[in-house]
Parts: sequence; structure tokens; C-alpha cells
Amino acid sequence: MRRSTVLVTAIILTLSASIRAGTDDVETALQATHQLFYNGRYADASAAAIELCGADVVNVLRACEVRTSALHFMLRRAMGDAADREQAFAQCVECPALLTTFVDDTRRAVGAARAQLKTDPGDEDALCLLGKLDLNYVWLQLGTLQRKTGWNEYWEARQSLDKVLKANPRNVRAKVARGWIDYIVATRMPGGTGWLLGGGNKKRGLQAVREAAGAEGARFVRAEAGFALWDMQLRENDIAGARATATKLIGDFPSNPELRKFLATHMVPESHLAGK
Repeated sequence: MRRSTVLVTAIILTLSASIRAGTDDVETALQATHQLFYNGRYADASAAAIELCGADVVNVLRACEVRTSALHFMLRRAMGDAADREQAFAQCVECPALLTTFVDDTRRAVGAARAQLKTDPGDEDALCLLGKLDLNYVWLQLGTLQRKTGWNEYWEARQSLDKVLKANPRNVRAKVARGWIDYIVATRMPGGTGWLLGGGNKKRGLQAVREAAGAEGARFVRAEAGFALWDMQLRENDIAGARATATKLIGDFPSNPELRKFLATHMVPESHLAGK
């Protein structure tokens, strides 16, 4: 615990110094924040990202995107797996504060992205991050909390990501996010109502994420695609595929508790979980 606290404190101090100095160390600190996030250390990742989440540059939007993702996963963990999501939220002591922080940070970051796009409507990074931030909000409200809100954010995300992929079909992050839209609309919207959300296509969503997971790219871009593929494979009850994907991911993120639990449950040898 002491070692973990020291590491997070060091990352936060690095971020603070980088902001003051305006150096490339910001990128290094963001990479460390992503490492915490993909190892399932969501509270640490949220704390490490807080120093940058507030201004209006692309690096800050990236920090806010990972911070809001971390806050969402913290909320989801705290609520547990109970079917009655309203009751789960009501019984969760820390959840109201987590939700308030999540909403405040999301609104601030979305506002910064929109301001950037007024200046440069074709900014690929700002469009992609706007879509990602909006989807964080949508998935939390509709999925984790099961509240029927977030429709405006949904359409903004869909349109933003479509613009990115029209200009650059090889943008991996946009491809993954757009694949999730196709998959969720096709599989979670009841009774053919998916057309109200522009339609979805499970096969297309799965294929997009598979392609993204196999594409070249920065380490944490590939990680995002890999975790998305693993999640979809679990939803599809493709245990063999999920085991293969998780075995790859555990090499980079050996401390991730969900990966470790899944692989241990499905009898992957301990030597594969040691982060060799």
C-alpha cells in the first residue's frame, strides 16, 4: 500500500511540474496514468489525472477522458452487480460524490472540446475525444445507472466519431468507440427500437473491434482495443476467444484484477499471470 501511494504521489507531482514547466513530461505522466487505469487501479488513475483535467488543450482532454473513464469504473465497482441499479446506487455511500465529480469533469472537458472545434471544426483529436467523453457519459447513465438520459450526448458522439472515421478510417480509437455503438444498439435496444438511435449492427461492431485490436498503434491505443474485444467476447460467451485475448493483455497489465480473476477461473497457469 505504501509503495502504491508513493507511486501515485510521484505521478501527480510529475504532472504538476509538467504543467508549470510546459514540458513533454506531460506525455510521460499521461502514459503512467493509463498504465494505472489498465491495471484496474481506477482510483489511482483518477487521482493521477486530476492535475491536468481542466484546461483546453488536447493533452488535457486526454487526461479528462481517462479520468472520467476511471470515475465510471470506480462507480461501477462500488455499485456491484445487483440487478436493481436504483437500489444499488441508493445503498452506495460513495456513489453520489463519484457521480457528481464525473458529471462536473465531463461537462468541463466536453466544453473545452466544443470550444476547440469552433476554432477548428476538422480537428481529429478533438472530435474523437468529444465522442469518447460523450460516450463515457452515455454508458454510465444508460448502462451502469440504467437511467434514460444522455440522448443528446449519444447523437453528438455518434456524429463526431463518424466525422473522424470519414476523414481517417484508420483511427483506432474512433473505430473502437463506433464499434461499441453498433454493438450496444444492436444487442441492448429492445424490440427493434434501435432504429431510433440510427441503427446498430452486432456483426459490424465486433468486426470493427477485432480489426482495431489487431492494428498497429500506440501501446495504450492497442490496450483499449484489446480490452474492448475481451469485453465483447465475454458478452458473446466466446470463452476461448476471451481467454486468448486476456492472456495477451495480462502480459502488459499483470495487476489487473478482472483479468487475473477471469484467467484463474478458466485455468490459465499461474506462470502466465506473473507479468513475465
